[in-house]
Amino acid sequence: MLIPGAIVADEEVRGFVVRKLSTGAVTYGFRYRDKTTGKQRWIGLGLHGSITPDQARILAKKRAGEVADGRDPAGEQEATREQQANAQVAEANTVNALLDDFMREYVRGPDTLRSANQVERAFNVYVRPRMGTKSIYDLRRSDIKAMLAEIAKEHGPVMADRVLAYVRKAFNWQMISDDEFKSPIVRGMARTKPKQRARRRVLNDQEIRDVWVALETADVPACYPSFLRFLLLTISRRNEASMMSSDELDRNLWVIPGSRYKTKLDHVVPLSERAAALIGGKPEGCQKNSWFVFSTTNGKRPFSGFSKAKRALDAEIAALRKSSGRDDMPRWTLHDLRRTGRSLMSRAKVPADHAERALGHVMGGVRETYDRYEYVEEKREALLRLSNLLAEIVELSAPYLVEAA
Repeated sequence: MLIPGAIVADEEVRGFVVRKLSTGAVTYGFRYRDKTTGKQRWIGLGLHGSITPDQARILAKKRAGEVADGRDPAGEQEATREQQANAQVAEANTVNALLDDFMREYVRGPDTLRSANQVERAFNVYVRPRMGTKSIYDLRRSDIKAMLAEIAKEHGPVMADRVLAYVRKAFNWQMISDDEFKSPIVRGMARTKPKQRARRRVLNDQEIRDVWVALETADVPACYPSFLRFLLLTISRRNEASMMSSDELDRNLWVIPGSRYKTKLDHVVPLSERAAALIGGKPEGCQKNSWFVFSTTNGKRPFSGFSKAKRALDAEIAALRKSSGRDDMPRWTLHDLRRTGRSLMSRAKVPADHAERALGHVMGGVRETYDRYEYVEEKREALLRLSNLLAEIVELSAPYLVEAA
C-alpha cells in the first residue's frame, strides 16, 4: 500500500510512474528528461479513479513516443495553457465584451434606459459585425471612421451619427474604470450637424398612396402592412406600436404604459375604426393570456425585422414608380410617418393643442401627474379626422380604410 509521497515506477514503460499525494489521492504521471535543456520534466496523466492503470499506460507510451521524436510534451502543454489564458484575456477585452458589460450594467441596469432596445439593436446590427471581435486596446480612429462610412452609405448619415453617439457613451463609460483604455472617438467624427439631424421629411399624397399600394404586393411579413398603416393612423412611434400587447387594449383605447413611453406618463390613444380594424384577434396556437399584436411568432415576441421589411417595401415602391415612368421616391423613414400624420392633422383643421396631445406631447403648464383619460374625446376627434383624410388621399375603399357605419 502506497504511503503519501511514495512513487512507484512502471517496469514496462520507462518514465511511467504512479505516486500518492499528501491528500491521499493517487495520480499517474510520466517523467522524462528534456533533450534540449537536460532538465527532468513531469507531465500528469490523470487521477486514479478517473483513469485506469491501463489507460494511463497507453498515454505514457504516447508521451514516450513524443519525447523520442525530440518533442517536449510538458512544455507543449504549458504553451497551450498560456495560449488559452491569453485568448481568454483577449476575449475579455473585445468590443463585444465591453458592449455586453455596458448593456448589462448601464443600459439595462437598475434604471433601464427607455432607449435600451434601440441601443442594443444599434450595437447588434451596426457595431458588433464590424468590430466586435477587435480588442478595445487595438482600436484606431480609422476603425471608427470606416464603420461610420459604411453605415452612412447603407443607412444614411443620421443613423451613422446615432450609432456614433451610442458607441461614444459606451467607450466613455469604459474609461471611467479602465485606466489603460483611451477612446478612439474624437470631435469631428459626426457626419451631420444638429440642425441636419432634425428631420423635416413629410410624405406627400402621392408618396402615401405609393406606400399603401406597395404594401399589398411587397415581400414583407404578414403583419407588416397592418403595422405600417397603424403607425400612420395612430401617429405612434415605431417601437411603441411594435411592442403593443393585447393587455394594453381596452375596447377602442390603446393605453401605452409610461414605463415604455417617452414622457414617462401613460398615453391613451383612441383607436379609430380603421386603426382598430388592423388589430387581429388572439393568434392561433397562442397559449398565453397576453400576446404581442404585431408579431411573426404567433404573439410570442414583437415584430422587429424593421430594416429587412423596409428594404423590401422600398424595392416594391421603386418598381411601382418605375413602371409608371416616375423618379425614385426620396429616402424616408418610419418616423417620417409620424411627422406626416401631424402635418395631415393640420390640414384636416385639427386644433394644434389637440393634435399635440394626440402625439403624446406634454403641453406647457400641464402638471406631470394627471388623469390619463383627460382629453380622450379631443384626441379621438383628431385621429378620426386624420383617418378620414387618409381615406381620401389613398382613394381606396378596401376594408382597412372603411369607417364602420
